[in-house]
Amino acid sequence: MDTNYTPLIQQNLAVLYENLPDNLVRILPAKQDGDRFIFPAFGKICTLSPEGVFLGKEMLHDARGIILSLYALHAADEPADVTVFKAFKEFENTMPYAGAFATHTEQVLVPHAGAIKARLTTIKTLLNGGNAPAGLGGDFSFVVNPVPKIFLCYLIYEADEEFPAAVTCLYSANAANFLPIDALADVGEYTSRAIIDLVAGL
Repeated sequence: MDTNYTPLIQQNLAVLYENLPDNLVRILPAKQDGDRFIFPAFGKICTLSPEGVFLGKEMLHDARGIILSLYALHAADEPADVTVFKAFKEFENTMPYAGAFATHTEQVLVPHAGAIKARLTTIKTLLNGGNAPAGLGGDFSFVVNPVPKIFLCYLIYEADEEFPAAVTCLYSANAANFLPIDALADVGEYTSRAIIDLVAGL
């Protein structure tokens, strides 16, 4: 069903396909099948085509379609920098989005801390993740890769007698080179939603 996002997604795709970069396959990176570009995103297979953005067989009409079409438009010829992770607020121009980021990316996971720990291996596998770098903190932590060149590191603090559970989400150091900052905030939100979906019903 079309939404207010649909024309924006189509506009992004029209701009992309009007002047496709010769090296788009390499810099996304993706596989190419005719005019389609295929890569993993949010734990599923993303297909970009002139007709739309798909996750699996679902055509996207939400912010994920915006994120993924913008990611292709902003494809940068550099690797992700996972030597350092930084807080969302450390990127430039994040203040207008900081409150929503804390609510929809971090706090939304707090009630699921125990379930996340129980399904940590599944989360890391399905979201193309792995172990977090040592020394970042948290009672447990992990890295996921929801969009090819954007990595998120989640630090989970479990509740104890003195403090409630808490969640911190960090980004790979150059994540803002691949998306506008509002879309980068949305990556956090939709990654956290994907994590909640993976632990639902546990």
